[in-house]
Amino acid sequence: MVRLGHRFVRVEPRRRARAYVRGLLSPLADKNGWTLAEAAGDVSPDGMQTLLNKAGWDTDGVRDDVRAYVADNLGHPGAVLVVDETGFLKKGDKSAGVQRQYSGTAGRIENCQLGVFLAYASIHGRTLIDRELYLPARWCTDDQRRAEAGIDPAVTFATKPQLALRMIFRALDAGMPAGWVTADEAYGSDSKFRTALQERQVSYVVAVACRQKIPTDSGSSRADVLAKQAPQLAWKRRSCGPGSKGERLYDWATATLPDTGTAEHGHTRWLLVRRSITNPTDLAYYLCYGPTDTTDEQLITVAGSRWAIEECFQTAKGQIGLDHYQVRRYNAWHRHITLAIAAHAFLAVTAAAVGKDDPPQKLTGSSPSPCPRPAVSWHT
Repeated sequence: MVRLGHRFVRVEPRRRARAYVRGLLSPLADKNGWTLAEAAGDVSPDGMQTLLNKAGWDTDGVRDDVRAYVADNLGHPGAVLVVDETGFLKKGDKSAGVQRQYSGTAGRIENCQLGVFLAYASIHGRTLIDRELYLPARWCTDDQRRAEAGIDPAVTFATKPQLALRMIFRALDAGMPAGWVTADEAYGSDSKFRTALQERQVSYVVAVACRQKIPTDSGSSRADVLAKQAPQLAWKRRSCGPGSKGERLYDWATATLPDTGTAEHGHTRWLLVRRSITNPTDLAYYLCYGPTDTTDEQLITVAGSRWAIEECFQTAKGQIGLDHYQVRRYNAWHRHITLAIAAHAFLAVTAAAVGKDDPPQKLTGSSPSPCPRPAVSWHT
């Protein structure tokens, strides 16, 4: 909290923020305005609500300080920036960005808010470092709802991949040490998302749908069609990292894709396919981009690191109260989430310091060992 103190205009909100974070770290069952106020010794939740809704402090500045704290304590040049979204179930229609939409958290369409998050996963630990509230298009054109929810006129519609890119570039521009980006197919299937990363020469391993068109020497082909052409020798049984029940073993196959203008700066594109050991018809597909001498094992490890953000969501909601807020306004959502991220980062750094937080996998460095490859073929 000493690192964050300069972001607060007055001493009162600074002390209140410290009490808020201490409350999030406490063993309270529910972490809403009332319970956090009681834990701080207040007679009402008014002070906590004022902290989130009206008090003078730099929310994004606190986010930046938390990110720097993570870089100082968990930073590694081979770390992975992981993008994903999570849902926050809500009643009514007043909370900023709320509407009936698909929530991966619930596994169905629900009345909810969606937050897009960026996690940092290194050999030292993993934690959330950034957040953006997704505003559906209908919210962006409804001036009355925007005003009631305190949404600044400068906030315009952005897709979830656009929000993800905003956070990724924010982290990289701030000097966050990272070698890779990974995301699920909601982001990986967006060609603009992949192109933006390539233009910045940011290496990635992103999931795509089976119907994803893949460039080949004889035209484009679907990912699943190409996977059927992989020879038996191309499949390698590898772990993509440890899970709750041991190593996550799958069969993997990798193919080098034709040059589409990436070779001029020493980068190559690949198709990576994951096959279940117990159910060979269960396949997942990844488009990859990185230094030409990247090894298959590195691509597999980065693909497996995406689970780190799921673990972050689980601990942030189960232990920190990421989803326990009772606010409606746009800025208040970001303030609660930012303080929750600060608490989560503190737990991750503290656990790493005492050696109790095993990394999700052995993440790769930024300078991989050379591995000669054919121009376009499955790797055997």
